[in-house]
Formats: sequence, structure tokens, C-alpha cells
Amino acid sequence: MRFTFLVSLLLAAGASLALWGCKTSRSGYESAPYSVALKDGDYELRDYPELTIVETSMADANAGENSGFRRLFGYISGKNQNQESIAMTTPVFISEDRRRMAFVLPAKSSSAQISAPLDPSLSIKKIPSGRFAVFRFTGGQSSTQEAQSLSLLQTWIAKKGLTTSDSPIYGYFDPPWTPGFMRRNEVMLRQGD
Repeated sequence: MRFTFLVSLLLAAGASLALWGCKTSRSGYESAPYSVALKDGDYELRDYPELTIVETSMADANAGENSGFRRLFGYISGKNQNQESIAMTTPVFISEDRRRMAFVLPAKSSSAQISAPLDPSLSIKKIPSGRFAVFRFTGGQSSTQEAQSLSLLQTWIAKKGLTTSDSPIYGYFDPPWTPGFMRRNEVMLRQGD
């Protein structure tokens, strides 16, 4: 009886530490800056400044689905013209068609300081400043969940009488070992004129 209690206590403590570690892992990274213009539950209208990103294609039949992430991670790990390490940030952006993936470069990086990629499949780009409608959701990355989240965001946008331009962008904030129910994911749509 005592042994069972001790094992149960150790398992509970281990699970608590693991969940705490997953939750705090995202807090160690800089996030793309924004200000909230309107909050409505899991929906927000946000104003973003211009963001500088490093972007790549996710389509590489020979390297598998994670090839885009590996190339981007290589870039921030020193595979760049200045051979410098660049801090990881959140979120990782993925295009609606899952063909493009991007890392946001740290806010302190000026255009003059940004090291050029050595890999020709990577490019440095700017996301213009603007207002975005955003819906926050949990779970893993799946096209079904992304479609459902986009539909919820579009319904909210219509109820608010807002307009959108551009394609949706999905943002993922957590490492893959984070349990789905603890993950922070978002879908964003730029507001039209």
C-alpha cells in the first residue's frame, strides 16, 4: 500500500513537472509583437508592426515534411552569411496551403543586421504592418483542425462586419512534445480596407 502511494505520488509529481515544462517552454522565446485592439474570448483584432521573416518552401519530396523546419532552424543556428546564431522566436508561421513556413526574426534585428541565408531555398521577407483578425485554438497541426478554426474565424469576422484580404496564416507557438490540449495555435486574417 505504501509503495503504491509512493509510486502514485512520484508519477503525479513527474506529470506535473512535465506539464509545467511544456507550458513554460514557449515563455522562453520572444514572440512577434502586437497590440490588441479588440478581445472577444478566443478572438482578437491585433495591430502588428512590420515583421521580418525568413521563409522557405515546405515541399521537398526527398526530405520529408519537416525539411522546411530543418532549413529554417539551420539558418538561425548559424548557417547564414555571418555564421551567427539568431534567437528562436514564436510563432512559426505556415501558409494556408502548407507550402510555405517562416520564422519571425527578433524585433531587435534591423535590415542592415540581418544575415543573408546561405541556402538558396530560404529568403528574407517583410510582412507589412496591419490589423489582423486572430482566432486562438489548441491541438496538433492538422488540415481538419486548421479548416475548422478558419471557418470559426470567418464566421466571427462576418458577425463583426469586418472584411479581409490575403490568405490565412497559421501560427504555431509550441514544440512538438507539448500535449495538444496545452498548445497555442492561431489562425490570422489581414483586415481589408
